Parts: sequence; C-alpha cells; structure tokens
Amino acid sequence: MNDKNTNPDGTNPDGMNSEELSGDIEKSENEKIKSKSFSMNSNPSQQDKKRSLVPYMLIVLFLVTIILGCITVISYSFGVGGDLGSSEKVAVIYVQGTILSGNVPAGLGYATSEEISENIHKAAADSTVKAIVLRINSPGGSPAAAQEIVGEIEKVKAKGIPIVVSMGDLATSAAYYIAAPTDYIIANPSTNTGSIGVIWVFQNMSASYKKDGVDYYVAKSGELKDMGSTWRGLTDEEKEYADTVVMESYEDFIIKVSEERNISKSDVRALADGRIYTGARAKEFGLVDGFGNLYDAIDKAAELGGITGEPKVQYMNRASLSKLLLGSDSGESNETVEQFVNYFEESPYGKILA
Repeated sequence: MNDKNTNPDGTNPDGMNSEELSGDIEKSENEKIKSKSFSMNSNPSQQDKKRSLVPYMLIVLFLVTIILGCITVISYSFGVGGDLGSSEKVAVIYVQGTILSGNVPAGLGYATSEEISENIHKAAADSTVKAIVLRINSPGGSPAAAQEIVGEIEKVKAKGIPIVVSMGDLATSAAYYIAAPTDYIIANPSTNTGSIGVIWVFQNMSASYKKDGVDYYVAKSGELKDMGSTWRGLTDEEKEYADTVVMESYEDFIIKVSEERNISKSDVRALADGRIYTGARAKEFGLVDGFGNLYDAIDKAAELGGITGEPKVQYMNRASLSKLLLGSDSGESNETVEQFVNYFEESPYGKILA
C-alpha cells in the first residue's frame, strides 16, 4: 500500500524518492547536532563559569583569613584579647633580653630603658590599671639603664599602684636590680636569679693592631681620657680607678637590695659575690617571695590592686607579628637596631655590666 505522501511511482510530491528524502533528513539532523555542539563550545554553561571562578574565590578567602589573623594577633598584642570580666586591669610589661639605655621595641632581644619606662608610665596613667606585672627574662645589662627603669617603678609605687615581678628562665644582675624594689617577686624553683654584682670589661687589641701594622698617635687633654681604648692596655692607675667605679655601683646594688628586700647589708654582701641562685635557693635567702608562673603573678597583682573578679589583662609591649616580621611597629629597621647595639658593643670606654 502506498503512503499517502508518496506518488504511485515511489516519489514524494516534490519529486524525491524515499531514499533521497531519508538522506536529506539524516543530513539535516547531523547539521543540527554539529550546530548545537558548536553553540555549546562557543557559550560555556553556567556550571563551567562557576568552576572558572573557584580559584579566585579561594584566593580571596585565603587573603581574608590572613587579614583576620593579623588583626587578631595585633589586637591580642595590645591586650584586647584579655579577660573582660572586669573593667579594672592588670598591665603586663615585658623585660626581655639584655638591658640597655635607649629605645628599641620589645621582641628584638633587648630590654631598653626608654621603652620599658614609657610603658610603665602609660600603665600608671591609665585610671583603670590597678596593678602592674613585670615579666622578666633577662641576664642583666647596663646599671644606668636599670636605674632609669627603677626610677619609674618608684614613681608608680608612690602612687599606690602595686607592682609584681614574674621571673622566667633568667632574672640576674641588673634584671634582679629592677625586681628588688617591687612589691612581690614570683619565680620558678628552677629560675636563675641573683648574680648581684658589677663588672667592667676592657679589651686590649694592641698586639693585634701591631701585627696588622696599625699605628696610633693620640692627642689627649688628660692621662685618663683614652682609658679603655682598644689600642692600649690599662695602666696601674687606670686599673685602680676602674675598681673604684665598679665598687661604687656594687655598693649601690647592695644598698638597694638591702633596703627593698629588708635584708641586712651584711647578709646581702654575703650573697653578692656574683653567683647565680636557683629560684628555690633565692626564696630561702629572701630574694624572692613565692613560686608560680605569669598567671599566678597576674592573680597576685589583682589581689594587691584590690580587683574583685577576673581582671582584664592589658599586655603593654608584647612582641607583635609586625615587629617579628618587619623589625618594629614604629618603622625602625633591623639595620637601625643593629647600629644601636653596635654602639653599645663598641663603646670606647669598655662595658660596665650588672
């Protein structure tokens, strides 16, 4: 039976037979498929577009995480992360590294008198600060720098603000000089402290200079004007004078410890031969008051300051991320810090240390 759309001879009304018609239909379908495929390749789907955005979204998320982390670290460094149980605060000030005069930010290995004194002064000026903790981890350093810091401590005590010391691994010599006038000293049984005494170091490089062919002519106004210079050794007169200067500083150290720790001068002198004591022995001798860590010291400071409940802790000069990565918050480069330290190390008058 013939299809109604074909002629008796097998052709369609347009004059095409069924095979030709079938071929044209197949060809048309193939062209449609190719066209659709081309269209899909030329215009990516929404899913492809979303996939292409994933790497950028991950980068943005990574950067946001870093920024939030930096904000958290900096905020914590300035005490924002302290306990908010009370509006009354305990300020924590770090004394870490060799004690020197000058102003190098905390966290760079040096405890400088201006930086520490400034933070003590700021804490005392804050009416919400009821007590201060000095976290000491230092081998000592310059007696003059230690005296500058003690001067600020005494001003704070005169205002009735208690100061508690928390000793870490080390709090010797000038670092103990700083601790002595505070209201309460907390150490660990294994803390190294003491080393009460003074030393003045001179370096004689004359033999090395002579070997290298270096010669000096020195014009000076007095016999002792170039005392301590590396191009010559000390005369007997200069050695005697150096001993006198050292003993003056030593006597001041003895008096300070005796008065502030309520120990007789004779007993302090017996302890003050320069030796280091463990925290346990230091407590036996009356050089420290108790044992504990930083947080025990904070609790003790809060108690002495009359704070009820948990105090907010204000970390005044804890090392921040920017200091560790860039050198300092104030824009001082590591090169500037190095120059400052070299000035102390290369002093033409030797180094007096406590």
